[in-house]
Amino acid sequence: MNSPPYLAVEIAGETLWLLADKAIYWPAEQALLIADAHFGKAATYRILGQPVPHGTTARNLQRLEVMLASYPTRQVILLGDFLHARPARGGSTLAALREWRQRHAALRILLVRGNHDRSAGDPAAELDIQVVSEPWQMGPFALCHEPLDCPGLHVLAGHLHPVFVLRGRGGDRLRMPCFSVERGITLLPAFGEFTGGMVIEAAPGRVIYGSLDAGIWRISQD
Repeated sequence: MNSPPYLAVEIAGETLWLLADKAIYWPAEQALLIADAHFGKAATYRILGQPVPHGTTARNLQRLEVMLASYPTRQVILLGDFLHARPARGGSTLAALREWRQRHAALRILLVRGNHDRSAGDPAAELDIQVVSEPWQMGPFALCHEPLDCPGLHVLAGHLHPVFVLRGRGGDRLRMPCFSVERGITLLPAFGEFTGGMVIEAAPGRVIYGSLDAGIWRISQD
């Protein structure tokens, strides 16, 4: 059975589209929300002598290009951990980000600092990214990196890299990035390719949407 590339859900009185490519589109604000891109993570590991794959930055930017072409977007909101570490502020990672930014100069980009951003340092000024601390209020939402307690607002956050595990007969297991939606908080999956994940279990009052094979599925009930 095929699944659409997004599911529209109502959260805090707003319609949000949960995208199969691990992001949220907010139609009313023409905003694309992304958590945990971790640009430069693979390059950082290679500097440390670890044999990790090349091309993750290019693939992540290409995925972002596809979303920008698919959904009318005037702003991109980064919910923390845009950069992985200080080496990502220069070299090939910066060059790729600079070239991408030049093609999208009119796009507003807002970064809510995450823990990796605080250690990596803010993005280079030439990337023209507005940087703010969490929580950052936008409409009924508190835009965060970590899942903070923000009474009166619905928190949109990342940080935990949530994944859901489907368990089949014979011990089969399938891990998939997921959105976790419950009262007062929605967790976004990590956008970056080269990231791990924390398993989120089904629970009363929690709805889980999994991303698999370019589709998005509701895989647990509230």
